[in-house]
Amino acid sequence: MKAKIESIIKNYVNNYHNIQDIETRWKEPIVSFANANDPIFYKLKEVVSPTHSLPKDFMEEAETVIAYFIPFENNVTKSNSEGKMSSKIWATAYVETNKLILDLNRHLKNKLEEMSYQSEIIPATHNFDTEKLISDWSHRHVAYITGLGGFGLNNMLITDKGCCGRIGTVITNLKIEPTERKDKEYCLYKYNGSCKKCVDRCVNNALTVDGFNRKRCYDMCLANAEIYEDIGLADVCGKCLANIPCSFIDPIK
Repeated sequence: MKAKIESIIKNYVNNYHNIQDIETRWKEPIVSFANANDPIFYKLKEVVSPTHSLPKDFMEEAETVIAYFIPFENNVTKSNSEGKMSSKIWATAYVETNKLILDLNRHLKNKLEEMSYQSEIIPATHNFDTEKLISDWSHRHVAYITGLGGFGLNNMLITDKGCCGRIGTVITNLKIEPTERKDKEYCLYKYNGSCKKCVDRCVNNALTVDGFNRKRCYDMCLANAEIYEDIGLADVCGKCLANIPCSFIDPIK
């Protein structure tokens, strides 16, 4: 069943440009799974927010959390390397990938129903407290629990295919064998202190080695949203992801 779910997700992403008029292209997704009853979910109430949801808050009979990472094609990331504001290509990729995740989750939900299973889907973004700037369902932290990757100094999840892309999650009552979490670092700075390029690339002084100013980061995202309001809600920046050692790969393999 694990292979079937992976195939549904990968095929949908691969064929998405044939059913939607879009500019963005993606590499093959990575898919991972967690037991919905994994006790580590409770730790998110400590490390993210006391109000962070559990899988069973969405679905009482939840058995599995599915997470996937959809990597951008390299040209999307390279386009965002220069300047203070996000590139239009990057902003477009953000908007189009959020739509892709919504459509993919609905497609996966339908496929699960065909197999007599239920699921609950969560939006890719814009499901956070705009005052605290914290989500009650952090896709990145949930994806970490599924074994999709590890956190970088920039607070992004670094996967085997880097950190430039988007994460989606689905909760289902289909029981699937969990993916093993790797006991390793993915971030060069955390591994041996040899890199802090993401900090150097932050254009609004939001990211430092010692901390992260959410408001400064969000202010930069809103500035980009204003510039690119014609393409949708592009409240994004992405400078700390572009042109760094973990943009496209896990740099510690």
